[in-house]
Amino acid sequence: MRDSQRYITFLIITLLCGLHAYGQENEEYLPYWVFFNDKEVTDQSGFNPTDYNFPHLSQRALDRRALRGTITGPTYQDLPVSRTYIDEILATGIKVRAVSRWLNAVSIMAPPGYIQQIAGNPMVQKTKRIHKVTKRTIKRITRDDEFYVTDAGYGASLAQNQQINAVAAHEQGYTGSDVWLLMLDTGYFTDHLAFQQERIVAEYDFIQGDSITSNQEGDADDQHNHGTYTASAAGGYIDGELRGTAYGCKYLLAKTEMQHEEIEAEEDFYVAALEWGEALGADIASSSLGYLDWYTYADLDGETAITTRGVDHAVSLGMICVTAAGNEGNTSWNYIIAPADAHSVISVGAVDLNNVVPSFSSHGPTADGRIKPEVLARGVGTFCAGTDSTNAFRSASGTSLATPLVAGACALILEAHPNWTPMMVREALMLTADRSTSPDNTRGFGLIDVMAAINYDFGIIQGDVSEDNVLNISDAVLMLEWVLSDTEISELQFEVADINNDDHLDILDIVVLVEWILTL
Repeated sequence: MRDSQRYITFLIITLLCGLHAYGQENEEYLPYWVFFNDKEVTDQSGFNPTDYNFPHLSQRALDRRALRGTITGPTYQDLPVSRTYIDEILATGIKVRAVSRWLNAVSIMAPPGYIQQIAGNPMVQKTKRIHKVTKRTIKRITRDDEFYVTDAGYGASLAQNQQINAVAAHEQGYTGSDVWLLMLDTGYFTDHLAFQQERIVAEYDFIQGDSITSNQEGDADDQHNHGTYTASAAGGYIDGELRGTAYGCKYLLAKTEMQHEEIEAEEDFYVAALEWGEALGADIASSSLGYLDWYTYADLDGETAITTRGVDHAVSLGMICVTAAGNEGNTSWNYIIAPADAHSVISVGAVDLNNVVPSFSSHGPTADGRIKPEVLARGVGTFCAGTDSTNAFRSASGTSLATPLVAGACALILEAHPNWTPMMVREALMLTADRSTSPDNTRGFGLIDVMAAINYDFGIIQGDVSEDNVLNISDAVLMLEWVLSDTEISELQFEVADINNDDHLDILDIVVLVEWILTL
């Protein structure tokens, strides 16, 4: 417990803040993050997980962490945000938008003057404005029956599945069965026949704070459209009409994005949804969302954006994260959007039916020079469920539609290899894609091949030379000695850089390193 003097200070500051808020009735209420210094019960250095209970973490989540995570159990970040701290910063009219355990933060609606006051509170580490953003709608193309090759089983979704070799995986029996896919989007028309109710494990509306992710009072008419498109492309199923890439998967549906022309950003809802889905036991997260209006290009460094940080933490817990690269390729911005800059995310660009990248697909690199996007899938004329009726269909375009195809591909790979970590799935997809030997910042590593990724052989690189479950520089040097039969190569270990900047060497680092050695 903290001493009584500190609590008295808290109360005095809180009282002053409350009085100040009363005097700001005409001041606009805006969303802010409030980050706390600790979790009240302990600081991070004194944390021992055996001292606490974590009822919000399901057994499935703990099992997934143990099987696929670099973090294998409950962590300090899993402790709840202090309810005492939250209560002490609240005053009349202040509304909580979202709470993040991972960030140890709460987002609130408050006037700027009030935020200036609580910034001086000793329990507050910092505050951060959540800015406005102009909604970027996906590019839409009306359905043209002559444009599609149909199939008795797949209907008009045949081509997009064939293009990434998912049909061959389906023929081998892989459908994403028992893989849990977390969707983060605007909402979902769950009455559509493509969504069998028994496949929906859980759903939550982070905007209105309830479990209804389809349209309800207060929503825009098209609120659930975008999520319906993406979720159905990933896993929808109506025999003879539509097969999502992982049409046997289970869904966790998170409604995080408001469908208005100009809105406050929902980065806080995004992170809250990641935490919710991860704790329930989701295996994969798919988000066709992105943020950039309040960031500069320098911020796309894999370290800055709130959603980027959330994604990387989720991956460390064993959850694969797939996100859209963005539709900014033909705008003055040109580059990817957050959280596509995350180090461990699979960011997805678009191609058309002929494997040509459309002008709208965003480009890399990240601000720190990493190649983006990671991979590609069909994002022009992608076939999906519509919202006009329970059996309506349509096509839509954008990296938004390419992303769920790749998320579905991850589900097929994970079904085939349940013990593969998120980074192994990521590497298998990248190093079997059609541009893997010559990646660039338009195509990334190229169009994915699901069956090639399933059959990917990590070979000697999969072995951990130092037996510490992390490939490090010494491991890489030993592997290079084996490849080159040159016992003098060990002197190069001091010149090795971590290409992906993720504190360990993965296959991509080693491939780049081998290419460099062979040029000497």
